[in-house]
Amino acid sequence: MNDEMIAGRKNDHLDIVLDPNRAGSTVSAGYAALTFEHCAVPELRLDDIDIRAELFGRRLAAPLLISSMTGGAARATQINRNLAEAAEALGIALGVGSQRIALETGADQGLTRQLRQLAPSIPLLANLGAAQLVAGYGLEQAQRAVDMIEADALIIHFNPLQEAVQLGGDRDWRGVLQAIEALAARLPVPLVAKEVGAGISPRVAQRLLEAGVAVIDVAGAGGTSWAAVEAERQPDPRQRAIAQAFAGWGIPSAQAIASVRRACPKARLIASGGIRDGIDAAKAIRLGADLVGQAAGVLDAALIGPQAVADHFQVLIQQLRIACFCTGSADLAALARAPLLPAFDPSNP
Repeated sequence: MNDEMIAGRKNDHLDIVLDPNRAGSTVSAGYAALTFEHCAVPELRLDDIDIRAELFGRRLAAPLLISSMTGGAARATQINRNLAEAAEALGIALGVGSQRIALETGADQGLTRQLRQLAPSIPLLANLGAAQLVAGYGLEQAQRAVDMIEADALIIHFNPLQEAVQLGGDRDWRGVLQAIEALAARLPVPLVAKEVGAGISPRVAQRLLEAGVAVIDVAGAGGTSWAAVEAERQPDPRQRAIAQAFAGWGIPSAQAIASVRRACPKARLIASGGIRDGIDAAKAIRLGADLVGQAAGVLDAALIGPQAVADHFQVLIQQLRIACFCTGSADLAALARAPLLPAFDPSNP
């Protein structure tokens, strides 16, 4: 696939994701099925609740990651700058979109050291696709991606379903784990393994951790469906039908984070995929996430400017803080133990 086609595809992705009726998964993320037990006597001062977190040695004002997003080069440049400025102002982490175009064409999409200048104190995460690691990418390209933005870590994104239904997608994934292991042993920054909306299972999480990955972003189903996105791009009705059938494929986000936490009790986990608000973020932390990521939910704001992004996340942060307050949780560690209501059976109150 040539550079112009890749850029056009990224632009299509942005247009489609902006319309949830075209890109939404047909499966629920699972957070709506969970209800916190309300604490009517919290014995706390709301403003004293501590929701600070840490990632790669940097302190965060809230346990939030602006997850990877991208688009055509012109729009992506402004999006990345807006996100960086807002993340710095808020004290939250930022993961950039795939740097493949920047590495292969020189069209940097705003992914330069200026991004670090805009966000000097927060964790910045570079990004490459797992499929590229078995198609010629190695330590050199990974280091370039990290150096390009002075990143604290490198996301390796896993999107086998998207590649399988995409025109010209990468269909040969043999050797990915071996490539991850080789890269983890030599790259001087940590690796983050991230799915893109179909979830990471406990078995795969364990294999990735054994290969040297430092953080798992489960990125479960319930938010953007990249199979649905690719179905929207398909000119061939047969290929469109193939892709659309997988719009509900994947491990629901809530289930993914809970099951990976049980299987990997000491792992650093990020929950993304279908996070709508601060209450969903609180539920993800209760299920075992250390941080919570959101991408599509802030995309409209990212097109407007840094203040719009900041306003969006300030709402989410206050919702998270109130969820802590109303569960009697003084900090995130307490929130992770907050009681959930059992499923209500009206015949057995």
